[in-house]
Amino acid sequence: MVCFAAARTISQLGELDLVQYEEPDVDGTADLSMWETVAPIIGSTISEVNTLSAQIEASFPVGERLTDPRHLEVETVVQTASMELKAEVMNFGMRVRDPSVVGDRWNLITELQIFRFRFRDRIGKMVWEVANVFGELKRREVEPGYDQALGATLVVRAMTADLRRLMRVRIHKVGDAQPGDMLAQAQQMAKELNAFGRTAAWRALRAQDKKGILEFRGKVRELIASGAPSKIDLLQLIEPFVEFVDGFGGINQREILVQHDQEVLASVGVALERAMSIDSPGERLAAFKEAVDSGQALYGRSHDFDTFLRHLRKGLPSPEAVSEQLEQFLVQIAGLSQY
Repeated sequence: MVCFAAARTISQLGELDLVQYEEPDVDGTADLSMWETVAPIIGSTISEVNTLSAQIEASFPVGERLTDPRHLEVETVVQTASMELKAEVMNFGMRVRDPSVVGDRWNLITELQIFRFRFRDRIGKMVWEVANVFGELKRREVEPGYDQALGATLVVRAMTADLRRLMRVRIHKVGDAQPGDMLAQAQQMAKELNAFGRTAAWRALRAQDKKGILEFRGKVRELIASGAPSKIDLLQLIEPFVEFVDGFGGINQREILVQHDQEVLASVGVALERAMSIDSPGERLAAFKEAVDSGQALYGRSHDFDTFLRHLRKGLPSPEAVSEQLEQFLVQIAGLSQY
């Protein structure tokens, strides 16, 4: 019953669609109306967690005598999670009373996102730990909502990798362009940012990351409105933003992606080894394609590997040329395995 309640709570604490709260006030000025808007969400979030805690208390009353070692271990796992959840609720309540949080829409949204993420993660971990008492399992095999969370994270990784690539290309084009082309460069950059704002990754992006992108887009629009931005103005604006979006590469360190990438690398390695051992060109190409298809889930992990994958998206090599591509693929995989 606790695990069923946990699954329901995780479902209710899914990613929020916060797009309506993001504009036009991206400067973080005090605005208590934001608190009034999200207060019902905060209330329902706390209520969901409290409901789960009540189920834990009903199913595992304190002081109950247990003799089976596994029952004792399950109770320890559940009671530990319950105490941590209650403590986090209290901490969250204190944070959202802080004037610097209540009066700043971005700080408030960030706190809400972090709070809900921590709860989903802790509740999912509890279910996994309970299941492991009865048999060793991977977290994704039993944790409610794991696949959805992984899918959203993979989308964010892939889309932000493309954003980083676009911005690096853009800064080079601005540097090489003629002074009279700066307005067109700024307009193209604004289009690229607008397009990114319509991707599936935008909804799952963290609030502070969205803030940085929206602030930059606003400054680009101001340059466009000026009518004749200079190359220096544009470069001074885009250079720190390129550094900012490069920071999105840190997503690769998230636990959910580390585990996922290890599994994918293993499956890709197996497919490549099979391809190397096959004599038939057609069958070798089929095994190579299997490795490529699996490897797409690693897009965003490495700039060089992303370039390799984008090249293969244009078309697979001929059966006669697949051996060379296999060697390149093995080199790329070896590089990914080092970090």
